[in-house]
Amino acid sequence: MHQKEYQLDQVDREILGLLQRNARISNADIARELSMAPSAVLERVKKLEQKNTILQYTTRLNPSALHQNLLAYVFIKASDGIGCNDTASALAAIPEVQEVHHVAGDDCYLVKVRTFDSASLMELMRNSIGKIPNILSTRTTIVLETVKEQQQLVIPTK
Repeated sequence: MHQKEYQLDQVDREILGLLQRNARISNADIARELSMAPSAVLERVKKLEQKNTILQYTTRLNPSALHQNLLAYVFIKASDGIGCNDTASALAAIPEVQEVHHVAGDDCYLVKVRTFDSASLMELMRNSIGKIPNILSTRTTIVLETVKEQQQLVIPTK
């Protein structure tokens, strides 16, 4: 049975916008910004969490500060069939892998990877990704410069 979809109203969208810009904003600051009682804001935020609209609160780190200067995307062709998540699970378990996506087309997966440099990427390809049994081939694209990278979603106005 499907759960009834939670309908966001304008206040919910405004709360989400404020939280998305600054996950550390206090309920009191949200309440002040929206001219609401802090208790009403707290109740709405809890409901948004319960309905899985808010999935988690995170801190975005600068990869360069951790010397993870190489960003690469790896297209992966695998032999496991549609609906089999063995390869996806194995890829997701690799710490340097930031994202794993099932994709349509010639490849099965698109994986976002951050490493220190090209040598550490080669080691990752050989010793981690290359050891996954169902992988047939990989194609790696190294990012030269990032113009825009964000996790924020566009919040609809209505």
